[in-house]
Amino acid sequence: MATSKSKTDNIVSSNQFPVVGIGASAGGLEAFKQFLGALPVKTGMAFVFIQHLNPNHVSLLPEILERISPVPVQSAVDLVKLKPDHLYVVPENKMVTTTDGVLLLEERTNLAKRSDVIDRFFSSLGVVHQSYAVGIVLSGALSDGTVGLQAIKSYGGLTFAQDGGSAAFKSMPNSAVKAGVIDFILPPAKIAERLIEINQPFHETADQESNTGASEEQIFKQILMVLRARRGVNFENYKSSTLKRRIIRRMALVKTNSLTAYLERLKDDLTEQDALYNDMLISVTSFFRDPEAIDAVCSEILSPLTERKLKNNEPLRIWVAGCATGEEAYSLAMCLHEVLADKLAALRIQIFASDISDIAINKARTGIYRPAEMEGLSKARVQQFFTKLDGNYQINKNVRDLCIFAHHNLLKDPPFSRLDLVTCRNVMIYLEPVLQGKALKTFHYALNKDGFLWLGKSETIGRHTDIFDAEKTADKIYRRKGPSGGYMDVASYARETLFKDMNRDSRKEEEEKDIFKIAEEVMLEKLIPPCVLVNDKFDIIQFKGETDRWLTLPKGKPSFNVLKIARQEISHELQTMLLQAKRSKEVTSRFAIAYTFNELQHAVNLQVIPVAAGNDVYYLVVFQPASSSGLQALMFEVPRSNEHLSYDENAIRVEQLERELIQTRINMRMITEEQEAANEKLQGYNEELLSASEEQQSLNEELETSKEELQSTNEEIIIVNKELLDRNDQLNRSRLYTEAIVDTIRDPLLILNQELRVQRASRSFYTKFQLAEKEVEGRLLYEIAKGKWNLPPLKDLLEHILPDKTVMDNFKVDNESEAGQKSVLYLNARKVQTFGDEQLILLAMEEANGV
Repeated sequence: MATSKSKTDNIVSSNQFPVVGIGASAGGLEAFKQFLGALPVKTGMAFVFIQHLNPNHVSLLPEILERISPVPVQSAVDLVKLKPDHLYVVPENKMVTTTDGVLLLEERTNLAKRSDVIDRFFSSLGVVHQSYAVGIVLSGALSDGTVGLQAIKSYGGLTFAQDGGSAAFKSMPNSAVKAGVIDFILPPAKIAERLIEINQPFHETADQESNTGASEEQIFKQILMVLRARRGVNFENYKSSTLKRRIIRRMALVKTNSLTAYLERLKDDLTEQDALYNDMLISVTSFFRDPEAIDAVCSEILSPLTERKLKNNEPLRIWVAGCATGEEAYSLAMCLHEVLADKLAALRIQIFASDISDIAINKARTGIYRPAEMEGLSKARVQQFFTKLDGNYQINKNVRDLCIFAHHNLLKDPPFSRLDLVTCRNVMIYLEPVLQGKALKTFHYALNKDGFLWLGKSETIGRHTDIFDAEKTADKIYRRKGPSGGYMDVASYARETLFKDMNRDSRKEEEEKDIFKIAEEVMLEKLIPPCVLVNDKFDIIQFKGETDRWLTLPKGKPSFNVLKIARQEISHELQTMLLQAKRSKEVTSRFAIAYTFNELQHAVNLQVIPVAAGNDVYYLVVFQPASSSGLQALMFEVPRSNEHLSYDENAIRVEQLERELIQTRINMRMITEEQEAANEKLQGYNEELLSASEEQQSLNEELETSKEELQSTNEEIIIVNKELLDRNDQLNRSRLYTEAIVDTIRDPLLILNQELRVQRASRSFYTKFQLAEKEVEGRLLYEIAKGKWNLPPLKDLLEHILPDKTVMDNFKVDNESEAGQKSVLYLNARKVQTFGDEQLILLAMEEANGV
């Protein structure tokens, strides 16, 4: 069963070394031999070679490559674990993918005609190994590998293609280059050399953890400071391994081998700062990604939500956090169209989609996607929700209108509120736990009661079960629970930094560990009394030492609240101390509190110490065994004299009761003072409410006036909008009328732009000269029909005479074909000024046979 599950899930690998996928077809073996010949024995990388092979022919590739490979070669088998400095050759008749650092192989019995084996492997490689993934396409026919390289590049990996000069068959590498998914175009041997160069920075191994490693870590932090000052985004608590691989990628692209040199360049080069910032933002998304999960969201979450919202006449509000280029937001919008159908107009829907990448947000707003980005969409959905535009596809306006795209940092900017569903998929996997917790608290604040949170396949709520319940664990759908907490800003803008001073005194932080720090760590480990750390709700988040003498598990529902698991005799005192420390923000102490443990009477000293961590306040509860007889020296108990070293049992009990009585009086007095203060506050609040009521009444009157003004303004806007719609209809009718004229006239007609490229041709032109649309539109007039109109008199008309005139009639051009047949062209030309100051040329022509 475990194997079956692994076949369907791409689990992100914890391996911290590059995995290089090499895809090839015809002519690729020779190229791969050149690649291997340039590799050293130790690379720190794992290599997987996959080639289009005849499924019915036994391959001898492992034996052939073993003779020349500097690293061990083995034939890939199912569930083999990838290791550095090993080469894995995929056998014939096998489809290969990867998950959690292992290879998964399956038979190609029913898939023998498929030519996407490289795409499938590269796509899984990008998902699983992310910034550690490397994709290389060598010689081969067709276009296998292009889609997979796009996935690797999206997840932050590196991509290579063999250059056309050295490739025996250029189709595969050229397809990837034309798609814009290649970082480096090199001969095979140079690809290997560049790979080794790129893998050197931040290559942390046991023998490299020296002063040099510390220096590299300092440079890494300074690079993040540059980005923070430039864009106001603090990457400090993002996954450092991912960020370092992104920096390595930029270093390779700008051909810088030294981290220090790259930092110096980065400080002075704003363009490179922006390029690195955009590389840090991982925009990985697609339409209807994880189909099973999105089907569950549509049928089991959105469908009941929309029914309830329609019944209560409430808006449906959704937040897609980290939306990248918008595919997920539009997928939800399409789902709502399908769920609601003709009821869509009756429900107000707001899908807020946010990201910190300006480039991604701008693309999402246009809603235009390349054909390669349309994977995951059925033909029916493409026909229903998209319009073809210049070879690409644009989301229809009725879907775009449901989505509002905004530049927004979910870790810094105030969140959207009153939400029914929050989706944040494949964002938190790039964050350290401290930011994951902050993000989850932000989502909890933003959601309505019983609102839903949808995370990515590799993400969970972790220990935050106090604010979310699992609704559908397999699909990572959670339901909000508990009372609303206050929103807290979790990140702040960086101050502008003078980068020329950044290196000053940095070496002082890298001094060797001194003896004083070592001694402190030993004392903390050996001498610290038992204690627990609790949050502002008094839930324990960390135990230190043995605390079972004072804390015990409660009966019934499990809890980590310190007041619920403290022994009964201690709980009341502890609650008073915690509340007092929370109010005063000062240390509170209690001594010799009696309790029963193992049917014996004991005493304990308690101390509550407030601990501030940014905007959060935690409390350290310290326990110390105490002796009421005064025989035991205590860590924070009031010192005693040594005059009386022992009491009888009655005296000890009397002293205990006296202390409890004194403490009870102190508690009563404190409660009375708090009560009086609360009464005074309530009286003040009452007076403020009366005053606010009067202000509210005045404000209501002002609002009534403003409402009337708004109604008047709305009427004006409605009128203007109606006029705009009428004018838009007129323009559409005029456009249709013009197109009908162009297609109806008998004489051939061309519409040229200023560069003399054909913008449009009439139907009669195509019929007359037996040409197809793809042979004409977008091409120079002189190039079409094998240069039929590449005539000196015509050039003179269009390039010299017409620019000075706006009209030219009956211009005669003599022409002689290659076969010697003479003809005459009679031309009428008009210059037309369009909206936006673009100049077009209308060129009507008639061809007559010459004499």
